[in-house]
Amino acid sequence: MEPLVAPELDTYLLDLAAQQHSDAVLEEMEARAREQNFPIVGRAVGRFLEVHARSISARRVMELGSGYGYSAYWFARAVGEVGSVVCTDSDAGNARDAERYLTGAALWERVRYRVGDALAGLAAEDGEFDVVYCDVDKVGYPDCWRAASDRIRMGGLYLCDNVLWSGRVAQTADQSDSTEAIREHNRLVAADRRYISSIAPLRDGVMVALRIS
Repeated sequence: MEPLVAPELDTYLLDLAAQQHSDAVLEEMEARAREQNFPIVGRAVGRFLEVHARSISARRVMELGSGYGYSAYWFARAVGEVGSVVCTDSDAGNARDAERYLTGAALWERVRYRVGDALAGLAAEDGEFDVVYCDVDKVGYPDCWRAASDRIRMGGLYLCDNVLWSGRVAQTADQSDSTEAIREHNRLVAADRRYISSIAPLRDGVMVALRIS
């Protein structure tokens, strides 16, 4: 299947993002992702997440699925010194690595990791969030939306990666559990009148939903 963004355009977007911000820690995290084939959003999407969080003056972010802290890096930049990013990951090793990376980037004091199930981590937190970001195993997307949509403040954002799934969401022959779950997730978001939403065809597709009621 053809990539959503032509390789030369993807390279162009990454180069633009790299021109705006340089950090040896970020480069180390990206090198690890390439070497280990570890899924990260990449610099273009990372900047996209930061811009959206900054645009609503986000101070409290909840991540459902955090890996070793790559997306948290961008959210931590957005929330500033008085903000916080709550991360979730089932792997304690990823949490330890995130602490090392984000300490090196002088961002760790803004971040807190909950090791375990993402939805359990969300349930353990009180109050509303400015941003909830979803990047868990794809079969969990519908449940993440159901849980997150009630916890976002008015004017807050729900952001979710991989919602076009390399175009498989549009291939009716693909009935795999992951693809069906992403389709259901996208339908649920689109149908929720509390939110207005759109999908940016950046990398693997990023859902942006703004709470309006």
